[in-house]
Amino acid sequence: MTSSGIFISFEGIDGAGKSTHIDGLAQAFRAQGRVVTLTREPGGTPLAEKLRALVLNDPMDAMTEALLVFAARRDHLQQVIEPALGRGDVVLCDRFTDATFAYQGGGRGFDLKTLSFLELLVQTVKALDGDFIRQPELTVWFDLAPEIAAERLVGARIPDKFEAQPVTFFARVRAGYQARFQAQPQRFARIAADQSRDAVWLDVLAAVKQKGWLA
Repeated sequence: MTSSGIFISFEGIDGAGKSTHIDGLAQAFRAQGRVVTLTREPGGTPLAEKLRALVLNDPMDAMTEALLVFAARRDHLQQVIEPALGRGDVVLCDRFTDATFAYQGGGRGFDLKTLSFLELLVQTVKALDGDFIRQPELTVWFDLAPEIAAERLVGARIPDKFEAQPVTFFARVRAGYQARFQAQPQRFARIAADQSRDAVWLDVLAAVKQKGWLA
């Protein structure tokens, strides 16, 4: 058991099946006595949830989307993530900055250098031993072919403007995730999300246990 906080993010295209395993991992940590903060992006605070509704439903260009997402992220970090980590919580976040690089960068084709600048601007944390960019200690990436994800989403719910995009959009999003994975492989656990639910869960559990965070 450790008293320090743990930050884990969960990534993947729509339909990859993150939610079930986020809840399962929360239960596993709680069973070992850890306090868990469950949150999501865009969202996680009253202000960020309002911005989420705009981003997911209102038409806008990629720069406006990116600015709103990072504004929501700043509030989320300040109000939820940093305080939770400071208390020693396990923070499980459904999407974080990798999603912005995948959706706005890969899917929309927005400039990656600008996204990197916003990442630096918004996520820099001041600490006694020097400033650093807040990133998850582990990012669980549910990698799934866009065609399979599209089949899973059919009839699941009323789609938002991203879920309603064609398969070619999600192919670009997946490529965006792949680029982030290749740039920072030590942070990622790539999970083959086309397996059975039980097999995916075992892979998720193994990735967390490898970090020494669960017995």
